[in-house]
Amino acid sequence: MTRLLIKQGTFVTIDEQFSVFQGWLAVENGQIAAMGEGEVPQRESESATEILDGSGLLFMPGLINTHGHAAMSLLRGMADDLVLQDWLQNHMWPTEAKFTGDDVYWGSALAAVEMIKSGTTTFVDMYDHMQRVAEVTETSGLRASLTRGVIGLCPEDVQKAKLEDAIRFAREWHGQANGRINVMISPHAPYTCPPDYILKFVEAAHELDLPMHTHMSETLAEVEQNVRDYGCRPVEHLDRLGMFSRPTLVAHAVHLNDEEIALLAERKVAVSHNPISNLKLASGVARVPDLLKAGVTVSLGTDGAASNNNLDLFQEMTTAALLHKGVSGDPTVVPAVEALRMATLYGARSLGLEGAVGQLKVGLKADIIAVNIAQAHFVPRTDYVSHLVYSGRGSDVVHVWVDGKQLLRDRQLTTLDEEKIMAEAELCYRRLRA
Repeated sequence: MTRLLIKQGTFVTIDEQFSVFQGWLAVENGQIAAMGEGEVPQRESESATEILDGSGLLFMPGLINTHGHAAMSLLRGMADDLVLQDWLQNHMWPTEAKFTGDDVYWGSALAAVEMIKSGTTTFVDMYDHMQRVAEVTETSGLRASLTRGVIGLCPEDVQKAKLEDAIRFAREWHGQANGRINVMISPHAPYTCPPDYILKFVEAAHELDLPMHTHMSETLAEVEQNVRDYGCRPVEHLDRLGMFSRPTLVAHAVHLNDEEIALLAERKVAVSHNPISNLKLASGVARVPDLLKAGVTVSLGTDGAASNNNLDLFQEMTTAALLHKGVSGDPTVVPAVEALRMATLYGARSLGLEGAVGQLKVGLKADIIAVNIAQAHFVPRTDYVSHLVYSGRGSDVVHVWVDGKQLLRDRQLTTLDEEKIMAEAELCYRRLRA
């Protein structure tokens, strides 16, 4: 039985109090089996079948990306510097309508390469042809919460077929890949799904006992449309439809008032904050300090690579920590330690995975990344949490494990053929644009 021993490393545990220590950690059966400060006990050295010298490395929980559309990696750079509705309706949706299952596979594989190499070990994905995304997840070794995103602006028979597809995907894939794949139920957004259609998704989520995920209040125009169409703002609208009777994760939540923040906190709705995508599309700045103060779980997402334009959660942490200082005029809001929690512990909490991932703790799954701190931008060794958030970047990641299986070793992927994936993704893009 394989027992990995990491010795002489620096470890960041990401618990509520936070702990940074020099020491060792052992992995067995996909879990963190033991850990401690200082020298390795003799019994640990004797029981190890593989030993990694952690000198010059910082070990921390893998990052958790709580909102994205992996296959949109194929559309990176295709239509930049546009407002959301123009970007979606005139560029993204027409091109995405041409996507085949193979396009989704290679686009998602390209995203998997990027995520692994920048330290993401768990991701949320909302898209079509989701069985192909699940195949990539299974092959790559990543952990994921996957969901068939459904836009309901279509005839009733098409709506029915899409809902059935979402339910079928959930039944087939929830709990697969040795438990690394979970499934959520996802009407795309209140402005793309009629109320009676959303009700059907809520019913399905109850029947399947699954959480829900949707886009919400991303732009002011969308909020105003919701008021015109339904007489209330999106938070109240979704609450009336019963969505928040299920564990729910909403993406963006940029335009909220005080009453909505209070209701999200009361209903225990989690928010995926996507600061770079929101800035690039000029959608606005979410009230993250107020959400956190109210007790709302706020995690981090990149959104798709077409609106970011990368999947580097280190960059997302930096932006989240800096953005809210700038707009509030208060340098104490979203400190580095909170930004790091948003990318790890709070991400796990928002996906119902707290107590499984998001921390370095004995008994939790061994979803671990190693960051090279033997570099100029990590010196002097004053505060490693500060360095990770304000100085770190995805390219600093040298090793990645999920469930104790190594997916990245010395910057080289172990489960995916990076060269082939990049070539196939380029061919997919050329066909889509032909």
